[in-house]
Amino acid sequence: MSGRRRGFTLLELLVVMAIIATLLTIAVPRYFRSLERSREAVLSQDLSSLRECIDKFYGDTGKYPETLIVLVEKHYLRSIPIDPILKAADKWIIVQSDDPDDTGVKDVHSGAPGLGENGIPYVAW
Repeated sequence: MSGRRRGFTLLELLVVMAIIATLLTIAVPRYFRSLERSREAVLSQDLSSLRECIDKFYGDTGKYPETLIVLVEKHYLRSIPIDPILKAADKWIIVQSDDPDDTGVKDVHSGAPGLGENGIPYVAW
């Protein structure tokens, strides 16, 4: 071998870094979009579970639960789900019953601001 050291030149390193940067500009937005879709899927499932529990409670007792905590206390839910968009369990929007004799929780919506990927506001889900 000659006395010359073997290694990468600055140009070779710049080319590799440019390739990595190009790949990242393609991959990172897709990654964040998939995270958002996952959160929306969890939100949809949580809302469905909450509404199903409210309906079961109403079917069993003939009245709506006073709060979501009642669903946990009566073992309709293990715990109140965390809104995946807001990352909090106490930000659900409660819709009270129209019946003056039964003003319990009739429906629930997310309190998250913004629109879902489907163009519908989270509060309308």
